[in-house]
Order: sequence, then structure tokens, then C-alpha cells
Amino acid sequence: MIINQWCFYNERFASLWPDSNGLARSYQRHAWEWQVQFDFKEMSASERYRLLLATVLPRPIAWITTRDPSGAINAAPFSFFNVFGSDPATVGVGIGSKGPGEPKDTRANIRANEQFVVNLVPFALAQEMRVTSIAFPRGVEEAKEAGLSLAPSERVGVPRIAQAPVSMECTLMQEVLLGGFSLVLGRILLVHVHDEAVMDRGRQHIDAGKLDLIGRMEGAWYTKTTDRFEMPPIALDDWKVRTAIDAG
Repeated sequence: MIINQWCFYNERFASLWPDSNGLARSYQRHAWEWQVQFDFKEMSASERYRLLLATVLPRPIAWITTRDPSGAINAAPFSFFNVFGSDPATVGVGIGSKGPGEPKDTRANIRANEQFVVNLVPFALAQEMRVTSIAFPRGVEEAKEAGLSLAPSERVGVPRIAQAPVSMECTLMQEVLLGGFSLVLGRILLVHVHDEAVMDRGRQHIDAGKLDLIGRMEGAWYTKTTDRFEMPPIALDDWKVRTAIDAG
């Protein structure tokens, strides 16, 4: 693995540096920021994986339920996950392998029946989600091990996690092979949201605080989504006025 250190001049942030190093403020304007480069061509797949997990933060968690060919219900969390459009409404999940040529149970089940449910994880169910991440043998029903209840879905034959504040019923659209991973793209058919979090159904207004979702961080760390701030977008006309005033 090749790691190169390089630096660049950043006058804006130099003025924020403390004076404890004894340099005069005029000299601090010539401060440099140090960067570290990671060359992916020189890194192994596991090294690239660790770096991505440590930098792409926070990541939402897809708590996926699937049904295997024997009828057993699998439940497992994945944090390479997001939504990718609304027409068609599309969810994408990166799912790895147990070993060479052996996909994880979730991916194998989706291939077999092309149906799955993406449940979202609230802080109140963090420990239950943790249990479902254990590498149980195939056929073990993780939801039962974690003491979770399952509820029937409306559009697919795979049940959802009843306690999850949001559940998205999906059918397989496409699987994109990415080495030992696959990007599974699913069409969202129906979304369940707990009633207490729905502020206005007609306008699709949801109280995010009531969902109390968690996200994945690096290593064994997670984060809550209740510590947030509001930052409205800037209209182009407002930006032009602001820059004109600054320039004048």
C-alpha cells in the first residue's frame, strides 16, 4: 500500500489556528494543511473496505428480511445502502459474500425469490439488530433469536419486522456484480411507517425525531440522528445579492 503525504495552502483556515506555537499571525497565514493519499491500486480489497467504512459516515442501515427456499426468514443489517430515485422508487444495497463463490444468505435468498423487505433501525432496537448480525448457520431465523416480531407484508411474500418504524417492501430489479460484492437494486412497492411518526399523510410529512433512526460509523460505532441542525437552501437570487454586497 502506497501512502503519500502532501500539503496545500489554505489561507482561510490558517487564521483559525491557535497562537500557541509562538508564530506571529502574519506567519500563520502561510500555514499548510497535510493530507494523506491512499492509492487504491496498491491496496488490497480488505484495506480498501476498511478505509471506506472509516470515511463514508454516517451510513443508513438496511435491516433486510428475506425468505429462504425452505421458508425460514432471514434478517440481517447492511450499511452499504441508500435510495436512488423515485420513478421508479429504487433502493440499493451492497451485499458481500461469506467466502469465494458463496454469497451471504440475504443475497442468495433475493436471487431465489426476488423479494425482500428493507426495515430501518431505531435506537430502541439497536441491540436486537446487533443480534441479527451474528453469523448464525443458514436456516436459523435471526428475528426469533433477537426476540423480534414479524408482520405480514402487503405486496411481497416476505414478512417485515413489526417493531421497525419504517419498512419498505421491494422486488428485485437488478443485481450488479462487483467482485465479492453485489449491488442489489430493488423496486419499492409499498412503505410502512409507524402511525406516531406520520405528521401529515397527504403531504408525506414525517417526524424524523419519532423515527429515532441510527446510522453506522467506523468499527463498532453507531450514531443517532436526533442531533441535527437546519440549514435552508440558498436561492440563486439571494446569492447574487449577497456576493454583490460583499464585492461592493
